[in-house]
Amino acid sequence: MPDFNDIVGQEAIKKHLSAAAEQDKISHAYIICGERYSGKEFIAKIFAASLLCSSSENKPCGECPDCIKAFSGNHTDIIKVTHDKPGVIGVDDIREQINGTVQIKPFGGKRKIYIMNEAEKMNPQAQNALLKTLEEPPEYTVIILLTSNLEELLPTIRSRAVVLNMRPVKDKEVKKFLMENVGIPDYKADICVAYARGNVGKAKLLANNEEFDNIRDDAMHLMKYVKEMEIPELMSAVKKAMEYKLEINDYLDILTVWYRDVLMFKATTDANNLIFRDEIQYIRKVADLSSYENIQDVIDALDKAKKRLLANVNFELTMELLFLTMKEKLA
Repeated sequence: MPDFNDIVGQEAIKKHLSAAAEQDKISHAYIICGERYSGKEFIAKIFAASLLCSSSENKPCGECPDCIKAFSGNHTDIIKVTHDKPGVIGVDDIREQINGTVQIKPFGGKRKIYIMNEAEKMNPQAQNALLKTLEEPPEYTVIILLTSNLEELLPTIRSRAVVLNMRPVKDKEVKKFLMENVGIPDYKADICVAYARGNVGKAKLLANNEEFDNIRDDAMHLMKYVKEMEIPELMSAVKKAMEYKLEINDYLDILTVWYRDVLMFKATTDANNLIFRDEIQYIRKVADLSSYENIQDVIDALDKAKKRLLANVNFELTMELLFLTMKEKLA
C-alpha cells in the first residue's frame, strides 16, 4: 500500500504532513492546491490513512485494519464530500454532508476526516456554511479541501486552513517514474514529460492511453497540413482526436510541445534537446520558413484557446479562431 514515499516530488508537502501525523500536531483544516491530475487526492488519501493509522510509527503503516480500510475506500471515518450538480457545490451539500454530521463522533478512531475535491466549485453560500464549521470545529475533525484554483475560495476560508501549494515536479523525476512504474520507453516518456510540464498525473494519463501512437500521429498530421486543410477538416480532425479519451486542452498541450520544439530549433539549430526529434526534417522546414514572432504567436494562440475553453467560450468559435491564426502565421 502507498505511503508518503510514493508521492513523486512535493517534498515540502510530504515533510509537513508526515511530521504532523507522526507528532500528532494536526490542524482542523487543510487546503491542497494543485493542477488537475497533479495527485491531490492521492496525497489526501495517504494523509487521511496516516491520521487513522494505529501504528506507533511510520504512519501510514499500510498493514493495520484502519490503513486497509482507508486505502480500500471503506473507512467510516473518512467522508468524501460529493455533489450532484457537476458545476457547483451548493449550500445543501455542505449542510447535509459536513455541518449536519460533524457533531457525530468518529466511529472507530480519534479522527473524523472530510475530503472535498473540486472545492473551488463551492458557491459563496456553501463557503459561508462551511465557514461556520471551520470557526468552531470539533477537536476530532479534519477537513481537507482539494482545489485547482485557490483564489476561488473566500479569504476567510483560506485563513482558517493550512494551505499547501503543489509544485511542478522535475522532468527527470517524472520521466523516471514513467519508465519505472508505467514501463514506457524513453522516447514516449520524453513526450509525456514535455506535455505534462511537471504534472505527474497528466504524464501518466497520456502514457497509459492505449491510443498514444494514434494520438501522436493525428497531431502530427494536423500540424504538417494545417495550411492546406480547410477549417471544417481541421475541426473534424480535432473531434476525431477526442475519441481517444483525451480532453481538448490536453490535445492542445501536445500541439504546444511541437511548436516549442520548432521555436527551440530555430534558436539553437540543435536537435538533441527536441521532444519530437524524429520529426527533425519537418521541424527544420517550419523553423526556416517561419519567423520567431509568428511561431510565438501560434504558441500564444494555443494558450489563449485553452483559457477560452476553460471559461466556457463556444468550442467551434474558439477552435476556428485558433486555426485561422495557425494558417495565417505558419509557413
